[in-house]
Amino acid sequence: MNRLLCFFLTCTLFLGACSGAPESGKTNEDKKTASLRAGLVFDVGGLGDRSFNDSAYHGLELAKERHGIDFIYTEPSGEGADREAALRQMAADPDVDLVIGVGLLFSDDITAMAREFPDKKFVCIDYIAKPGVELPTNLSGIVFEEKKGSFLAGALAGLVTKTNKVGFIGGMESSIIRKFETGFTEGVKYVNLEATVIPAYIGMTGSAFTNPAKGKELALGQYARGADIIYQAAGASGMGVIEAARKTKKLVICTDRDQEPDAPGFVLTSMVKAIDRAVLKTVEDVLGNSFRGGSVRVFGIGDRYTDYIYNDRNAGLVGTGVHQRVEEIRSKILSGEIAVQEQISAQ
Repeated sequence: MNRLLCFFLTCTLFLGACSGAPESGKTNEDKKTASLRAGLVFDVGGLGDRSFNDSAYHGLELAKERHGIDFIYTEPSGEGADREAALRQMAADPDVDLVIGVGLLFSDDITAMAREFPDKKFVCIDYIAKPGVELPTNLSGIVFEEKKGSFLAGALAGLVTKTNKVGFIGGMESSIIRKFETGFTEGVKYVNLEATVIPAYIGMTGSAFTNPAKGKELALGQYARGADIIYQAAGASGMGVIEAARKTKKLVICTDRDQEPDAPGFVLTSMVKAIDRAVLKTVEDVLGNSFRGGSVRVFGIGDRYTDYIYNDRNAGLVGTGVHQRVEEIRSKILSGEIAVQEQISAQ
């Protein structure tokens, strides 16, 4: 009898763990005492991309640790065709106070959703504002200074390259990823007029961010053409570029998070967007009743929400002199002596 009871309880627990409901960071008992509940909808690539999505998730983990919030998340399937449905699921949940969409592809859907659910607060990371279209007062767009950060990454690459050939590999060809390319190219040329940039994109849809095999193929081709450094802005596809750098013993510049641990000795730097800190700051604003809706909020290089990595792990590749030169360039961008125009608009 006892064996049958144990078997029944084991099966019950197993079926509960296999539920298709959104994942939660807390138990049902904790939900009763949490000061705020957030719902996170990932971009294509989902949790575990070691880049964009993981950084947003880490921001909510920090908010949970520091402020006791509760959060749940969901991952759109395939190329994210069910993105709108996932947002609606979060918005319709009476326990969710704040809905976060991760990525530029959410811009239109989350704007419509914010108008439909005026009592909920919404946030979109890498939001693309359409000219002449006002944001709902309960929606905050979060953007970063990718072009300025990429300019710094380009300057670093232009100073370090030995072949005077560097590459750029973007994920989905879009307005934001083109900012990475143009900023990088301008930075390379600012410090090294002899250098050339070889550009490539993985695709035209969201799936371009989830194709590491194509990223590796493009990177191997650029390295074979003489590039000794490649700047990748490709989400999870960037893991293929990193693998190509490791295989050819060349250098790669990564994006969004410090990815040096994925290929020690081959990551020159990472142009980071502190999405985790921006998410944490937004949650703190909601908790403090200072949420900024109806506008696009810029997290830039001035307070290093947009920045490049220089630490003990990559200092040997960068060099003290190069780092000092890039910091001088950063100061000139902040003062306006070097004009790097960020353009936040629809593609």
